[in-house]
Amino acid sequence: MSPVSERASDDDVAAMTELLGRAPQADFVVVRRDGQEQPQVIRNAPLLDDGTPMPTRYWLVDRHLVRAVSALEAGGGVRRAEHAVEADALAAAHARYAGERDRAVPPDHTGPRPHGGVGGTARGVKCLHAHLAYHLAGGDDPVGRWVARHLPDVR
Repeated sequence: MSPVSERASDDDVAAMTELLGRAPQADFVVVRRDGQEQPQVIRNAPLLDDGTPMPTRYWLVDRHLVRAVSALEAGGGVRRAEHAVEADALAAAHARYAGERDRAVPPDHTGPRPHGGVGGTARGVKCLHAHLAYHLAGGDDPVGRWVARHLPDVR
């Protein structure tokens, strides 16, 4: 894996535009790439360009991983993951995620603020994609670790 860049390059913006089917609506940086140097996980700014809160700090963008996690979710993975991890460890992960995101909000921002933890929720498990993205970006996330263990191609 290559080191994290400070800003999205023109190539990364083009890749995200292709993945999204539209131009990104906020600043982001690629924080993890696959073996072919394609984006796997991005870190979003806490606010969209128009000031709308963006609760999802880390976003899984690799199509292969998104499909694999979707299949895991479809097979009851959200419920299984929530039961497999300690509630206190999950709550701590939500708090760390929210704290990091909230520290990135500009100090002079007076509008609505993003809220919640991983995947925009403050408790429980809402989205395995968001948990895996946080884990792959280096976050201490017990659900993200659980997901990675259940996807053989992820380390």
